[in-house]
Amino acid sequence: MRAWVAPAARKGTIHRIELRVPTPEPDEYLVKVHACGVCRTDLHVRDGDLPAHLERVVPGHEAVGEVVLAGERTTMPAAGTRVGVPWLRRTDGTCRYCTRGQENLCPASVYTGWDVNGGYAEYVTVPAAYAYELPPGYTDEELTPQLCAGIIGYRALRRADLPEGGRLGIYGFGASAHLTAQVALAEGATVHVLTRSPDAQALALDLGATSARDAEDGPPEPLDAAILFAPVGTLVPTALEALDRGGTLSIAGIHLTDIPSLNYQRHLFQERTVRSVTANTRRDGRGFLATAAEHRLHATLTHYDFDDADRALDDLAAGRVNGAAVLRMPA
Repeated sequence: MRAWVAPAARKGTIHRIELRVPTPEPDEYLVKVHACGVCRTDLHVRDGDLPAHLERVVPGHEAVGEVVLAGERTTMPAAGTRVGVPWLRRTDGTCRYCTRGQENLCPASVYTGWDVNGGYAEYVTVPAAYAYELPPGYTDEELTPQLCAGIIGYRALRRADLPEGGRLGIYGFGASAHLTAQVALAEGATVHVLTRSPDAQALALDLGATSARDAEDGPPEPLDAAILFAPVGTLVPTALEALDRGGTLSIAGIHLTDIPSLNYQRHLFQERTVRSVTANTRRDGRGFLATAAEHRLHATLTHYDFDDADRALDDLAAGRVNGAAVLRMPA
C-alpha cells in the first residue's frame, strides 16, 4: 500500500513509500481509509515537538474508512459500515486512572500516528473497542476533523466549566476551535473569537460568533471561560486577564510554547483557574459524536490529494489552512 512516513532522524519531513498492508491483531479491524484529517498534532510528530516513539511512523489519527477484515476476537460489521480511527488507540483498562473513568491519563496509553502507524495510508488497523461509530448525514471528509479536533475541543469545552448561557472566549480558530464554537453556540453560549487571521475571523462571524478580533485587542466583555487552542504560551496570561471572576482557562493543545511569568493579582486572583487537557476518553468521543448527530456541524475543509500530504502539513504550519485540512484517499 501507499503510505507517508515521518522519519525520526529527519525532523520536519515526511516521505511517501510503499508498505505492507498491516495485519490486524485478534481484537482489531483492518480499515480501508477513505479520508484522513491533517491535524496539528501530526505537525508536532513530524517536527519533533513530540518525542519520536518509532524510527519512522505513518502519521494521521482522523481516519474514516470501511472495515475490510476483522480479527478473530471481533465481529465483522455489516458491509459498507464506516468507522472512525481516532488518536486514542489503547489503554490498559486496569490502572487507577482507567478504573475511575480517566483513561486519558493512563500511563500505558497508546496513540495512533505516534506509537503505531496511522491514517496517512491506504489501510490502517484499529482496536475494535476504540473505533467509533459515526453519525449519519456527513461525508467521509466532513467526519475526519470530528475524530480529534472535535473530540478534543469537546473535552476542552467541558474542562472550561462554561456556565449555562455563559461568555466563552476562543483563542486561535483552526480545525478544533471552529467545531467547538458551534457546539458552544448550540448550547446557548455567547462566543468571542480571538485570532489574528482575517480569514479565521470571517469564518467565526459566519458561524455565529458575537465578535472576532486579535487576541491582543481582547474580547469586548469579560469572559466566564476561555479555551486556548493556539499552541502559544504567551497567550496564557492574555487569556487569564480577560476572564471574569471565577473564570476558567482550558488549554487544549498537546504542545505549548513556554508560558511567561504570571502576576498573581492580574492573572489568578479572584478564583481564576487554569486547566490543561490531556488526550480524551472514549466517553468524550461518544458524547461529541452524539452532539454532532443532534446538531449539524459545519466543517470548513481545505482538501488535498493523498499525494500532497507533505504540502498539507506545510500549509498548516504556515497558517494557510482555513478550518480543517483533509486528505482525499486514492480510489
